[in-house]
Amino acid sequence: MSFLGFGGAPQPTSAQKIAAAETELEMVTDMFNRLSNSCTKKCIPTDYKEGELNKGESVCLDRCVSKFFEVNIKVA
Repeated sequence: MSFLGFGGAPQPTSAQKIAAAETELEMVTDMFNRLSNSCTKKCIPTDYKEGELNKGESVCLDRCVSKFFEVNIKVA
């Protein structure tokens, strides 16, 4: 055991920190893309009739995103 925390596990280098941040960014981007694609397919029809989401589409997207994160937390 080290005295006052010295001599413990080696600290990651700047390159290792950058690599970890890049990996985390890739994972978050991948999750966002999967979420967007999945919920868009389920909730938004391919033939757009209006420029903005209607009430049903908005509620569907809200529920889809909520379920996506619930499942993601349980699986992870």
